Amino acid sequence: MIAIIDYNAGNLTSVKRALDFLGQKSVITSDFSTVVNAERIIFPGVGAAGRAISDLRQRKLDRAILEVFNCGKPILGICLGTQIIMQRSQENNTVCLGLIKGDVKLFSENLSDGQCGRLKVPHMGWNSIRLNKAHPLFDGVDPSSEFYFVHSYYPVPDEQDKILGETSYGIQFASVLISKNLIAMQFHPEKSGRPGLRILDNFCRWNGKGYAE
Repeated sequence: MIAIIDYNAGNLTSVKRALDFLGQKSVITSDFSTVVNAERIIFPGVGAAGRAISDLRQRKLDRAILEVFNCGKPILGICLGTQIIMQRSQENNTVCLGLIKGDVKLFSENLSDGQCGRLKVPHMGWNSIRLNKAHPLFDGVDPSSEFYFVHSYYPVPDEQDKILGETSYGIQFASVLISKNLIAMQFHPEKSGRPGLRILDNFCRWNGKGYAE
């Protein structure tokens, strides 16, 4: 069973619908025991970091995520779930979960497309990623595939080896992070068509290993 963590951060039903389409059993839950006893967890979300962390701690789900991480079970973070695994976020000046060292920063208002044009914030729409190394979740995914993004903040890990993939939007930013049994992506695989479904399907089969840190 896959536990989709419910912490009032939205975007949960679209993840479950994608898993249902793939024939994978999942449950949307805020129950501590259900999360820690799941085979794997998905940590999605949209919204503000400060409110998200507050809700997680109120429900003791921050402890549940840490326990699952330390047990070596596969964890997938999506969008806001990617940002609040970091140590700190500029959004609401928030202390986050700290599973990966580093900060979450706001895109500059002066982002340029390189041709004297300004890029809008939030970064919204389809964009590609460049993988720095292979990972089982991207098996069978065409390198030219594009994925759906919608975010104003982006993660900045302290350690380069935690960056699996990068995306260009005025700057190069980390769009896929890894740490042991954890993989987190700034884009929404559940909204990214066939490539996104392939990533979710690969996650459902991943044992939490398969790459060198």
